[in-house]
Amino acid sequence: MNIVEVRATDMERALRRGHAGIVPCVLVALAFLVWPADAALSAAITIAGSGQELRMVERLTRAFEKKHLGAVAEIRWDPSFHPIQMVKSDEADVAVAGQTDPDLLATPIAWDGIAVVVDFTNPLREITSLQLAAMFSGAVTRWSDVGGIDTRIELINGPSDQPIRGTFETVLGIVGKSPHSAHVSRSDQRAISRVAGNGSAVTYASLGVALDAVTYGVGVALLSVDHVEPAKQTVRDGRYPLRRPILLLRKDESNSTAASFVDFARSKEAKDIIEEMFVSHSGPDTEPRAVRSSMREK
Repeated sequence: MNIVEVRATDMERALRRGHAGIVPCVLVALAFLVWPADAALSAAITIAGSGQELRMVERLTRAFEKKHLGAVAEIRWDPSFHPIQMVKSDEADVAVAGQTDPDLLATPIAWDGIAVVVDFTNPLREITSLQLAAMFSGAVTRWSDVGGIDTRIELINGPSDQPIRGTFETVLGIVGKSPHSAHVSRSDQRAISRVAGNGSAVTYASLGVALDAVTYGVGVALLSVDHVEPAKQTVRDGRYPLRRPILLLRKDESNSTAASFVDFARSKEAKDIIEEMFVSHSGPDTEPRAVRSSMREK
């Protein structure tokens, strides 16, 4: 090896040593230039819920984590959970629920319609709120009492701790009046399966789940209520009487990641996800902000 080659090799080694320190610095600098300021979140949050919204929340958290680098959202979900209490006791940062709490900030993100489901062989295709209340309180026990055929009514309820049942009974004014003879199904899908093929049965379910069942050929029909068809548009504009809000609740002093998740849930990207399963919230408070309410909604 001649002197020129040795000097060239030494120069290459020196450059490599210099680059080893320079490159990471350049990458860090580029990261701050490329990543949006609101994308760099480091805190982890816990989202708690108990209802039919799990699939939606899973998709929202995946999209949120992808958009906000470094953010981590853990989901804690079980039908027995009380998500609002979990936030108040610091077991969770965000609660997914259908009612407000005077001590928490509540942000509406969606509406969930509640469909009344019967077997497709049942000739009845519409019912009134008063008739529904009489059926699910046990005041009437035969379909002929509400304009159907002369056969007994078989009620299939949701679990008493589920938000959809709470809303259903509250809207109809029959909280705590469900007869002991009513069957209980742990999920909407199971309830609909029990109705299919049983001309005497009736249940209620999340509108998105019920519409999917009809689309995929399950032998059920959805009843109009008070002359209004159960559909996304009638839920959105409030004409359909059986609907419940889906809210995100958090504390005032919650960390920035929790606040960012709530803001994200009101974004256009999130609304597209929500619309696949529910009806995205629209109204005068469509801006991504949290509002305090002392009213209790079901």
